[in-house]
Amino acid sequence: MPLSNVQIIHQDAAVLVVNKPTLLLSVPGRADDNKDCLITRLQENGYPEARIVHRLDWETSGIILLARDADTHRELSRQFHDRETEKAYTALAWGQPELDSGSIDLPLRYDPPTKPRHVVDHELGKHALTFWRVLERCGDWCRVELTPITGRSHQLRVHMLSIGHPLLGDGLYAHEQALAAWPRLCLHASMLSFTHPQTGERLRFECPAPF
Repeated sequence: MPLSNVQIIHQDAAVLVVNKPTLLLSVPGRADDNKDCLITRLQENGYPEARIVHRLDWETSGIILLARDADTHRELSRQFHDRETEKAYTALAWGQPELDSGSIDLPLRYDPPTKPRHVVDHELGKHALTFWRVLERCGDWCRVELTPITGRSHQLRVHMLSIGHPLLGDGLYAHEQALAAWPRLCLHASMLSFTHPQTGERLRFECPAPF
């Protein structure tokens, strides 16, 4: 598969910063028909050394950071693990929150009976924290900036659902109206900041949402 719709935002000897389109896996899936993915496309189109550091859901678009050697991969993985990176997402959410900003501190766990969904579980869930802020209010929905402090699977989608504002176009968690409101999941990784492993410089990249 060509790179065509994968935009390279930044590249140097150590790192790649790319804009992942929606409906593209970050890494290969288990099934044979899920081999097409971001990392494979990069490796087959001029970046054979590219290594994934973190992931975005299949439907989520936006900024992904990749390493180009083992040392860089190790250091970037450490930064993500130790929460030294900063991330922000842009999303469209159903309804109008009463407040203009807030935080959601609800533990999450994978829910095998409804896979691949995740659920809030105060006994068995893992700590998850999200900050949110309304950017724009538009009738039935609003544009929000979401800042995950932890990195749980489906965290932003389940957290927004838990406060009554599911994301538009979310086939897993949205109710009928919110699902019908947009043709794709309205979740986009719009900002990423990290420390360059070789230069020590703090870098910040932004990529506007396509919705």
